[in-house]
Amino acid sequence: MAIASAVKVVPGSIAFAVFWILALFPSIPFLPVGRTAGSLLGAMLMVIFQVMTPDQAYAAIDLPILGLLFGTMVVSVYLERADMFKYLGKLLSWKSKGAKDLLFRICLISAISSALFTNDTSCVVLTEFVLKVARQHNLPPEPFLLALASSANIGSSATPIGNPQNLVIAVQSKISFGNFLWRILPAMVVGITVNITILTCMYWKLLSTTQKDEEDATAEVVADEDVNSHRFTPATMSHFTSLNSQEWNSSLESSDIQSSPNMNGHMNHAETLRNQIGSTENKICSASTGAHEATRNSNASSRKATLDGSSQRKEDTVPSKRIASLDMSRDVSDTQLPGEKEKFATKWKRTLRKSSVYVVTIVMLISLLMGLNMSWTAITAALALVVLDFRDARPCLDKVSYSLLIFFCGMFITVDGFNKTGIPSALWDLMEPHAKIDHASGTAVLAIVILVLSNLASNVPTVLLLGGRVAASAAAISAADEKKAWLFLAWVSTVAGNLSLMGSAANLIVCEQAQKAPEFGYNLTFWKHLKFGVPSTIAVTAVGLMLIR
Repeated sequence: MAIASAVKVVPGSIAFAVFWILALFPSIPFLPVGRTAGSLLGAMLMVIFQVMTPDQAYAAIDLPILGLLFGTMVVSVYLERADMFKYLGKLLSWKSKGAKDLLFRICLISAISSALFTNDTSCVVLTEFVLKVARQHNLPPEPFLLALASSANIGSSATPIGNPQNLVIAVQSKISFGNFLWRILPAMVVGITVNITILTCMYWKLLSTTQKDEEDATAEVVADEDVNSHRFTPATMSHFTSLNSQEWNSSLESSDIQSSPNMNGHMNHAETLRNQIGSTENKICSASTGAHEATRNSNASSRKATLDGSSQRKEDTVPSKRIASLDMSRDVSDTQLPGEKEKFATKWKRTLRKSSVYVVTIVMLISLLMGLNMSWTAITAALALVVLDFRDARPCLDKVSYSLLIFFCGMFITVDGFNKTGIPSALWDLMEPHAKIDHASGTAVLAIVILVLSNLASNVPTVLLLGGRVAASAAAISAADEKKAWLFLAWVSTVAGNLSLMGSAANLIVCEQAQKAPEFGYNLTFWKHLKFGVPSTIAVTAVGLMLIR
């Protein structure tokens, strides 16, 4: 495709530059509007500058990708409500055998959960668990945070639902879920192994430090649970009691002060009270005497009635007592059972809801492996969970990242408008002869280009810009090479996120979550990540490409 006229190239480049700057630097001082607004601004500029028509802009939005992304996000929300990620967090410290074992668990759990529930979701949920476990064992959090972020990126490459760029590749390439998994899984397993090895070698000294005793760790966990479970403040209660005692003491003191000036009046008042108490006692005694006499008469009459019909009383007393005791026990059981039944019903409903979430998720994964439409399968699973929950779905749907969906809409329009300028095609024409995937050198050149662009322009725009062109170039060789090109693109663009802190949203999520964590926050700097990211990315990318080939 030839480069378009300057009327389209210049404004289209400006619109794409605005999108690119705001996507990488959402809090830029002169326009701190964020990534979502930045993508919409780029899309709007493409239409205003007449790089594309409004109809072309709407047509550029890929609805199957948005549907698949929406469905997976809803399923992840219900899995979080079903304590799925809480159980994964408990696996981190369950019968842990040391720092190296903990590092291995973090890498494994992060990779598996990212492949099934997206890397961003796994990082959001597991970061706090990782920090808690590292703190309880008196370990530096740096290697474990790096293990979480890097393993999440590597693990998410195995499935089409692991990350957004894989969603784009799976929809555009029409590669089935099972075929995608089968071709990428060996590279992912070996990549995780290489990543663990590099982390262990780089942080061997830190991971070999002396840990706390199990008793200390247990005591700290109990203390944390106590703090979280008790929300009331005893100081409020004690303050209320002290105020009452002060008021009571002050009232007593005031009464003493008022009575002290006039002792004679006080004695007269005491004599009056004594006379009143004496008269009251006489009344009480007379009343008690009358009551005693009445009781004596009633007892005599009842004794007489008992002597007249003793045989009948003996026959009727025992059954009546039994009936009374049965009635009392029935009343007690009636008062106790409703609460127990309600508690049992609530527990049963919660267990049933959890089970339904897990069953629907497993059915969704099986359907995806069977080759059903990925977008509609994810949406169907999401709606099935909404119906089976049998409650208002608004709280769960509110947790869906609609800003991410809007960001994708603006990005689709902006990237398609930039493609219409002809600049990406012209650059690819210069690079294509040196990036043939049927040669090792061409594969290396293509991998380097994808690595650089993924860290400069982010991985999803890179896939949108290069995907069709790389696949068309490989299709000229063979159909098998076309599929291989898509898988190369998926693997390299995903692993490229480990190169720097800005290379992946998962890295930024781990960094922000760790910095904002209460009481045990940690700042993972750009240079600390880069020191590990460069060797890990190069080694993992090379190993994965060899296995995919």
